[in-house]
Amino acid sequence: MPEAEEPPLEILFRDADYIAINKPAGLLVHRSMIDRHETRFAMQLLRDQIGQHVFPVHRLDKPTSGVLLFALNRDAARQMGEQFTEGGVEKRYLAIVRGFTPEQDCIDYPLKEKLDKMTDAMADKNKAPQAAVTSYRRLAMAELPFPVGPYASCRYSLLELRPQTGRKHQLRRHMKHIFHPIVGDTTYGDGKHNAFFRQQFHLHRLMLAATGLVFQHPISGESIELTASLDTEFQQAFSALGWDT
Repeated sequence: MPEAEEPPLEILFRDADYIAINKPAGLLVHRSMIDRHETRFAMQLLRDQIGQHVFPVHRLDKPTSGVLLFALNRDAARQMGEQFTEGGVEKRYLAIVRGFTPEQDCIDYPLKEKLDKMTDAMADKNKAPQAAVTSYRRLAMAELPFPVGPYASCRYSLLELRPQTGRKHQLRRHMKHIFHPIVGDTTYGDGKHNAFFRQQFHLHRLMLAATGLVFQHPISGESIELTASLDTEFQQAFSALGWDT
C-alpha cells in the first residue's frame, strides 16, 4: 500500500519575513542527534509545504504542541533570535498538572543546564545553575473518584504558564520542583498519573501546549500576537476532566 500523504502543517501567520505553525505534539523542530531514528521534522515539512527554506528562531520540545515561529531569511532569523534571547517575546502555555496548585505564583528557581551526552560532550559540566523564572495562574481544577497511588481520588489543575526565561525543559522542571508535575511527562512527571491518563482516557501525550506568542515584528515594528488551538487529545483531556475548551 502507498504511504499515507503527510497532512499539511497548520499555518498561523505568514508574511515576507516570518511564518508560524501550530506544531503537532511528537514532532521534532529539526534533525537532532538526540533522536537519530526520527524521520519527520517541522523544519523540513514546512520547507517542503511552502517551497522555501525556513530558519528556526526558537524551540519547542518534541512532545509539546503549539505556536512555533520560523524566519524566512537569515537576517530576519538573527533579529528575531535576539528578541528571544533578550526576553522580549511573551510566551503563554497551557498545562494540566497533578494536584491542586495555588491560584497563582511565581517560580524563581535556577536550573542547571541540561547536557546531552552526544551533542554537549565538550560543555562545562560544572557550570553554575542559570536563572529561571516562571509565573502561573490556575484556570480550573478537577477531582475524579479514581484511586491513583495512595489516594482515594485524583486531583488536577489547569494552569496558564508564562516563562520569563527560556531554559531547557524549564516548565517541566519547574512544575516538578513545586510537586505539581505536568501530566504525560515521562521524564519529570508522575508515572502513576501518566498511566492513569493512558489507561482511563487513552491519552498518551504530554499535556503541555504553547498557546500564545507575542512579539514586536523586527522589520515592521508591529506588535504581533499569535494563538494556537488545542489538538484533539488536549480537548479530550478537557472533556474527561469536566472543563470547557
